[in-house]
Amino acid sequence: MPRKSQRPKLIFDETQRQKLQKISQSRTTALREVQRASILLKYADGEAISSIKEQLNVSRPTIYKCIDKALAAGIETGLKDKYHRPKDPVITEEAKAWVVNLACTKPKDHGYAAEIWTLSHLAKHIRKHAPAAGYGCLNRAVKATIHRILKAQPLQPHKLRYYLEKRDEAFDKKMHEVLVVYQEVAAQNDNQHEQDKKIITVSVDEKPGIQAIKNVAPDLPPKPATYPQMGRDHEYERLGTMSLLAALDLHNGNIIAQVHERHRSREFISLLKELDDYYPKDSIIRLILDNHSAHISKETMSYLATKPNRFIYVHTPKHGSWLNLIETFFSKIARTFLKHIRVESKAELKARILKGIAEINAEPVVHRWKKFDAITS
Repeated sequence: MPRKSQRPKLIFDETQRQKLQKISQSRTTALREVQRASILLKYADGEAISSIKEQLNVSRPTIYKCIDKALAAGIETGLKDKYHRPKDPVITEEAKAWVVNLACTKPKDHGYAAEIWTLSHLAKHIRKHAPAAGYGCLNRAVKATIHRILKAQPLQPHKLRYYLEKRDEAFDKKMHEVLVVYQEVAAQNDNQHEQDKKIITVSVDEKPGIQAIKNVAPDLPPKPATYPQMGRDHEYERLGTMSLLAALDLHNGNIIAQVHERHRSREFISLLKELDDYYPKDSIIRLILDNHSAHISKETMSYLATKPNRFIYVHTPKHGSWLNLIETFFSKIARTFLKHIRVESKAELKARILKGIAEINAEPVVHRWKKFDAITS
């Protein structure tokens, strides 16, 4: 028979009992509090310490500590951990500041090959050089220690985020001009019965470097209950690249495109000639395009001089290709028929690109710019 505890009986009122029962049955409260609530309830009901130990699978010292705190200062104290700091923090604020300053440098500045830190590499460097810098408290700092120090700032020297430098002094002005054009096009498209056919707005750009990749082994089709996915050998053969020159009609979504092995002035002029043939002769073709050399070369300007009052250029600012709506079309084809494409030749790649564009033109979608806050701000 279990020996009865010599400790006093734990007494609490009905409200406290209900609170303990609620905590002991909780699925969201911390496990240690659930266990302590159960210990206090069972001890108050007269159960032996050995019985509580077996039922809750906790040690005797844990049970004794919980009961003694509750007897001394009430059940609230028995449920909670007593806050204490046995000793002062080892790593000083000066040492933490040194770590933060170090994290704001590059590994190559310290003679390493790496471009950015990993936390492990940074911790290793700190352990090696901290004593000489006067921060001996860091001589055993591990990755987790460095992570906590940097998280308090917060700093993430092991991650890289790209940004776009503003290199065009007239960026805001050019962006405003492009957005005004989009606003005019939106107004025309919303009032088609009143649409001015004299000015047709087209978004133009190139997508160079489309790779012609050939399989060296045949693709394996999926099989029900055997191979749920398409199988493809990792090895492949590069056949070269092709460039797509495209013009997106912002009024009806139609795409006029050409595929060439290069994208020089003569290829761009070829696209201009197709646009000239496609649209009515009494209309003006307004082109939204970037400052690519082919767009403004002497050869291109000479051709445009033979077509006076036919074309109007609206340039996007430098590093402002995201303002050109045709980029949404390029994104679409990259996520659809160009994704995972394999061909036997560059001629096949050209044919499949043009076929994919023909499929899009069969169900055209008008691309719209919807945010005009920059015009009014």
